[in-house]
Amino acid sequence: MPYRHAPYFVGFVLLTVLLGFWASYWAPIGKVPIAFHVHAITSSIWLILLIVQQVAIQRRRNDLHRQLGLASFVLFPLLIAGFMMIVDVSAQGYIAAKSPFALHNNPSFGIGTFIAIAAYLTLFYLALKHRRNVRLHAGFMLASPIILFESPFSRVLPEYLPWLNVIGSTGPQEVQDTILISDLIATAFALALYAMHRKHGLPWLLAAAFTAVQGVVMWYAPFIPQLGPWFGTYAQIPLPLTISAGIAAGALVTWLGWRTGAAPPQPRVTAAT
Repeated sequence: MPYRHAPYFVGFVLLTVLLGFWASYWAPIGKVPIAFHVHAITSSIWLILLIVQQVAIQRRRNDLHRQLGLASFVLFPLLIAGFMMIVDVSAQGYIAAKSPFALHNNPSFGIGTFIAIAAYLTLFYLALKHRRNVRLHAGFMLASPIILFESPFSRVLPEYLPWLNVIGSTGPQEVQDTILISDLIATAFALALYAMHRKHGLPWLLAAAFTAVQGVVMWYAPFIPQLGPWFGTYAQIPLPLTISAGIAAGALVTWLGWRTGAAPPQPRVTAAT
């Protein structure tokens, strides 16, 4: 089976999530907004599902792999809803103007999350569309942790690997340095996988494109004045509406991917008379 070492890679991303969000989420877990719980739970379950699915197919437990695949149809819309809730947290923090950090960075956080949502929707749709091609299907599913990597690693970097920040911005912009560097590391990893699997390398090219765009756009976003008012306008949209939009987008992509990946109908053979 392809990507035999994938469980270790996804497990590494999961450990990065635990380490990167320890101070801001896991340690004060009883005091954080519900949006963080939804996002943390759905994202963590998604990573665990990928690990178990990969192990199941490697051990030829096709039945378990298939059952978990069906479970992802329920999980995926909730995953997207969790991302939408995180965008709302950033938007509400921006209009509250509690700190220069929020005013400088929160619109960038929102844009970066929307890029991540677009990446997840694209990759999952293509994974379902190409589910009859084992290498493409596995690649598209396993590319999603690359998209997730930036968020926790950008928190690990200043705490444990500050020497990696070769950009050297000061003030609130420093966090955008860590995001850009984390995204570029993810981009390099995706391109390395593409070089190793060129025949079925589209998933890794897409992951590289999304992470590169996310990193660059987020770094420059604080210097675009118009983004602040636009983000403030977004903050006025009721949260139930944005959550519903996320669930609907996830459900629609799931349905479209499953439908387009269906086997073509077999021609009907008529008996000769």
